[in-house]
Amino acid sequence: MKRRSFIKKGGMATMALTTVPAMAAAQETEYSITELMGKSEPELYGEGINLQKGAHDAFVSMKKAAYQDGIDLKIVSSYRSYLRQVGIFERKFIRYTEEDGMEPLPAIDKIIEYSTIPGTSRHHWGTDIDIIDGYRKTEGDVLDADKFADGGAFADLKDWMDQNAATYDFHLVYTDSPKRKGFKYEPWHYSYAPISKPMLTAFRRKNIVQILQQEDFIGAEHFTIGFLKNYIQDNILDINEVLL
Repeated sequence: MKRRSFIKKGGMATMALTTVPAMAAAQETEYSITELMGKSEPELYGEGINLQKGAHDAFVSMKKAAYQDGIDLKIVSSYRSYLRQVGIFERKFIRYTEEDGMEPLPAIDKIIEYSTIPGTSRHHWGTDIDIIDGYRKTEGDVLDADKFADGGAFADLKDWMDQNAATYDFHLVYTDSPKRKGFKYEPWHYSYAPISKPMLTAFRRKNIVQILQQEDFIGAEHFTIGFLKNYIQDNILDINEVLL
């Protein structure tokens, strides 16, 4: 089984975002801010899988079961480092502001329709996956919601996951609930709950607003306290309630 490691970037002091009873906190896994923001060197398992051990093993079991039903669960994206997310964010910010002529704040709003602010991606945790059906051939962007709808290339995959994913503790993160805010519907994005839930709990204890104000990448200078508070509430926390 192959393990992967990535570049480590230094951490920072943090403050608690919410108050948590000491006894409950002591019983839960401790996660550093560098781990939660994708700045550490996580142990990742599986060629082309790159997930934490528990998530990897559950995915392999799920993949084997899907094979039997004619579905090839193929990971398009799993672990993503902080630096890689910075690259994604900065490329989009530059394209929208310099090439498309958008003002900075509307450009950031457009970015966070689908892409996270660096340091806040669930993909930093080695628990989340973007998947398609490797057996189905299609043109253009594979991560397109229409391709997962009835008649789409990945409709059978979506139906299979709807029926079976929870058995392996994987759950859709950004649902199509009309009441949900934040990131748009992503029928390809699943999270391994046994690890991602405690990591989200740990992340919520950090002073995320203060941390993001200290980050230094193109576009970050436009983050206001109000914007960051709304981003935390709408994009980080307004997700499938099973994962909270």
